[in-house]
Amino acid sequence: MSRQSTPNFPLPPPAGGRPDLLVIAGEHSGDEQAGRMVARLLRAEAGWKVAALGGERLRTAGAQLLHDLTASSVVGLVEVLRNYGYFRRLFAELVEWVRVHRPRVVCLVDYPGLNLRLAAALREQGISRAGGGDVRVVYYISPQIWAWKARRRFAMARDLDALAVIFPFEPGCYADTTLPVEFVGHPFLDPEHRSPVFADPAGPVLLLPGSRRQAVARIFPRLLAGFRASGLPRAITLHPGGDLSRLLAYAGPAPGLEVREVPRAGAPPVGASAVLMSSGTMSLECALAGIPGAIAYRAHPVTYLLGRMLVRVPYLGIANLLLGEEMYPEYIQGRSSPRALAEELRRGVEDPAWREVTAARARRLREILAAPRGCDAAGWLARQLAAAEGG
Repeated sequence: MSRQSTPNFPLPPPAGGRPDLLVIAGEHSGDEQAGRMVARLLRAEAGWKVAALGGERLRTAGAQLLHDLTASSVVGLVEVLRNYGYFRRLFAELVEWVRVHRPRVVCLVDYPGLNLRLAAALREQGISRAGGGDVRVVYYISPQIWAWKARRRFAMARDLDALAVIFPFEPGCYADTTLPVEFVGHPFLDPEHRSPVFADPAGPVLLLPGSRRQAVARIFPRLLAGFRASGLPRAITLHPGGDLSRLLAYAGPAPGLEVREVPRAGAPPVGASAVLMSSGTMSLECALAGIPGAIAYRAHPVTYLLGRMLVRVPYLGIANLLLGEEMYPEYIQGRSSPRALAEELRRGVEDPAWREVTAARARRLREILAAPRGCDAAGWLARQLAAAEGG
């Protein structure tokens, strides 16, 4: 994160008195899911006063945006250490804001590096209900305790009042705690969700390096090298917005490459014949759309070595984990060679049988992730607000 993006503290006060809800979503994907949840909540009952730290999607949903967290999201130990001063100041400001303005409910959305520490601090300082205070603290989109740091579930049960999860196996991960956990369906299966991508055998290939600056800098050159080696004529890379010149600088001379923002709500989706991508949120969008391709990932060497020691799952991609098989071959660190990635692109474009295999796996994924009847994230959040009002 640059000095220019450092916010002016303190955070602004809430508009209109004590807020009913404070939402904290630290990345573009969390902002998108939280924004949809808040928009639906406010359509059902417009009187709720909502403040947020997140991004533009929460703002347009009707929340008062206190600070844009999506402009400064980072990943990995080394990257977090580089930005330690910013996060330390932000954390102190957040705790003080909640102490002073007392939102009835704090809804933490994903982003566990900040959000789990915040839940613990609110308890330790007697602000949350778990610590004897009056602020209800809930969490939407569980951290991946099934992949690493499984013992976090006990701290979460101590610090949180409720948890809503988006994968059907996750409630079982908390079965040995007292935390109320509810599967509310995956937001990509929400009837209002419009995928930014769709499978088109005649379309260009997609290059999706993710949204975090440090990760993009390491992954995008590999994706681009794979496209160049494939000999295919056209590629599109999608970026969540903001400074596209940075992405173009990573690209260098790239005939046939077009850079676009990820299509927003109401914009037409992008059709693709194949995809190379990081393991982030867009990988699941592509999986549900049935676009064949592969995952490539490169982290800082220190971050990667720590991950190898701590992560205990067979796959990096969530679609692969849910299916229990490799829908998307994974090329990690040095395995992400241009030749290997080019072969995956050509297989997606040229092999109809492989496209059909991918489409069948996409149908299975949709069945796995569908919400139980009558249950969604906005309804869950409304119940948390009602519980807070009821004391």
